[in-house]
Amino acid sequence: MAGLMQDRPLSLPHVFHRAEMLFADKEIVTATASGERRSTYGECFERVRRLAAALDRLDVPAEARVGTFCSNTQTHLELYFAVPCSGRVLHTINIRLFPDQLAFVVADAQDDVVFVDRALLPALWQVADRMPSVRHIVVIDDGSNEAVPDDPRVVDYETLLAGGPPRSGRFVIDDENSAAALCYTSGTTGDPKGVLYSHRSTVLHSLTSLAADVLAIGERDRVQPVVPMFHVNAWGLPYTAVLAGANLILPGTQTAPGELLAQIERHRVTISAGVPTIWMGALPLLHEHDLSSLRMVLCGGAAVPQSLSEGWRAAIGLPITQAWGMTETSPICTVGVLRSADNELDDEERARLRATQGRPVPLFDLRLVNPETGAEQPWDGVSAGELQAAGPWIASGYLNGSGADAFTDDGWLRTGDIATVDPRGYLNLVDRTKDLVKSGGEWISSVTLENHIMGHPAVAEAAVVAKPDPRWSERPVAFVVPRDDARLTTDDVLAHLRPLVPKWWLPDEVHFVDALPKTGTGKFAKRVLRARLDAIVPEGST
Repeated sequence: MAGLMQDRPLSLPHVFHRAEMLFADKEIVTATASGERRSTYGECFERVRRLAAALDRLDVPAEARVGTFCSNTQTHLELYFAVPCSGRVLHTINIRLFPDQLAFVVADAQDDVVFVDRALLPALWQVADRMPSVRHIVVIDDGSNEAVPDDPRVVDYETLLAGGPPRSGRFVIDDENSAAALCYTSGTTGDPKGVLYSHRSTVLHSLTSLAADVLAIGERDRVQPVVPMFHVNAWGLPYTAVLAGANLILPGTQTAPGELLAQIERHRVTISAGVPTIWMGALPLLHEHDLSSLRMVLCGGAAVPQSLSEGWRAAIGLPITQAWGMTETSPICTVGVLRSADNELDDEERARLRATQGRPVPLFDLRLVNPETGAEQPWDGVSAGELQAAGPWIASGYLNGSGADAFTDDGWLRTGDIATVDPRGYLNLVDRTKDLVKSGGEWISSVTLENHIMGHPAVAEAAVVAKPDPRWSERPVAFVVPRDDARLTTDDVLAHLRPLVPKWWLPDEVHFVDALPKTGTGKFAKRVLRARLDAIVPEGST
């Protein structure tokens, strides 16, 4: 027997129209190099309607991918709603990609239009000839003086919005399972893979973030997403904040720790979210600001050192709250909100629990599976297994059919992480099945670095492993075997890498060895190399 409920789609137009009707007076603040831009939901949503009409005038087809190469600004928020609410797909592009990856993701997504902040235009323009599907590049004037090419594809954002009347009436998305947004993984073990979020998954993720034991975002909050809006939709915070009617405080390009803390103080921010590197940089400055308005400092993207969370608690009385997720999980799956019973524990034990990745949020399921036997592992805090994920905002596949081996036969996502879960449900990531380096919340591919290093004519073999770092969480270290009789230095290796990878990918140390240890199948024995790091006194390291 079917229930007698109305069948209405869970879609982003509801989020938009609810905020338009109930919260038109709520504030949006964007930091810029020349000051702050202050606006309201009502003013912003009028521009959303103009942008939706402009996409129609540009003949952007339904379901077409619309790329954004932008910082955390109100203009980016306008794109967050105009694109999916008008039936297109928002493709937020990582502004830190190096050229080959940037060209790949735009081509793989088949973006029809790309919107770009003027300050970021040079990075995009260098691959403009490698984006055959892109008909228009819309430049957002952010006050930068970067030159704008005289090219028929280039359109000015404000001119575009002023080119006709706004969209009227209600936005309608009939199928809640239709695509709303596209984000790409970091391409750490090959080309980046596209994760396609639906309207339904995005709304459910936003609703769950409102829950009391998740982020508890409400209308009274003032939300500061420091995490980039290109990074898994800023962990869903823009949609969650608008659904709740919370004020949005956007840092734009002003993301130095002192600037972020000043913005928190000035606008009485209640919840801020960013990667560990941000909060590490802010720690020495906490005493200079009144941060009493904060009720949650959310951290994800990499493990939060217990010392960092406790450093914040000691300085302002508020520890950092850790959360876990990934591009394929929309991303929030666990949050380190302690159970009420855990408040009876001593300070040291509560600090230890806060150093875990937290407990599963509603509607999300996880399991631990022995990668060798396939047996499900118990939640005893000791038995480790591959973390697998399932739920209504978890990917079931990748765009264009790549990466099928990341999913089990019964439809669970293989996360690639090794973890334990204790009997109370606290998740603890203890290792990775893939040899990645996560620096400042962003992935670095050891395989890509190895391949580039081995492209040097004087290199026979190279392996890259992660080394713990107090500021960046991890940094890459390279072990290099020179070819016979070759004279090779650290500077030679780094000079070879500089034009090939982003600057922050460059290894912190380069160690020259006679041979690399290998497993029985001929792969580099990276566990052995990591063990060697503790005994090495860097010589010729950077």
